[in-house]
Amino acid sequence: MNRAMIVAIDGPAGSGKSTVALELARRLGFVHLDTGAMYRALTWLAARDNVDLEDGEALARLARENPVSFDARGHVEIAGEDVSTGIRAGEIDRLVPALARHAEVREVMRERQRSLGTVGDAVIEGRDIGSVVVPSAEVKVFLVADVVERARRRSLDRPGVGAESLVLELRRRDERDAVNTQPADDAVLLDTTDLTVDQVVLRIAELVEARR
Repeated sequence: MNRAMIVAIDGPAGSGKSTVALELARRLGFVHLDTGAMYRALTWLAARDNVDLEDGEALARLARENPVSFDARGHVEIAGEDVSTGIRAGEIDRLVPALARHAEVREVMRERQRSLGTVGDAVIEGRDIGSVVVPSAEVKVFLVADVVERARRRSLDRPGVGAESLVLELRRRDERDAVNTQPADDAVLLDTTDLTVDQVVLRIAELVEARR
């Protein structure tokens, strides 16, 4: 029996992880696992239940008691709720870094991510997938892009927010996330600044084919 293949796609906010991972999984027939959505879902639940985002132990307990899951359509569920739309709100964007910085929370979430990643061939995206969550992944890609281009991409989902504000926000996010956003030693670095989604997907698909 062949072992499931894992494709790990990491990178900073706005580098194209979600769009690329979703399309790559669709083309390959792999499961798509968005680990960022998992942190967003837990943040949504913490906000709903008024859990202090400074209390790492309470947040880790919340994560253990309410494991995030994905249905067959890729919808994100937590505590019996479909939160696929709610976790994309601007307020969740603002709050999620405070939750994700807790080591206790990250450990619980990483265990859940590893569990979800064993269901079959999968494309798993995040910030430390290839280096920490699944270091045995057959294909590891770390996406990067110029911060101005990353801000432009984010603006498509956040109309009305100025470009300069988005650039500043991304730079601050990069600083906060730096400790957990590092490429694995054997990851392929891919600059997506001037590439289309199709071009990025094709390059990663070629890596997958070469490893099979």
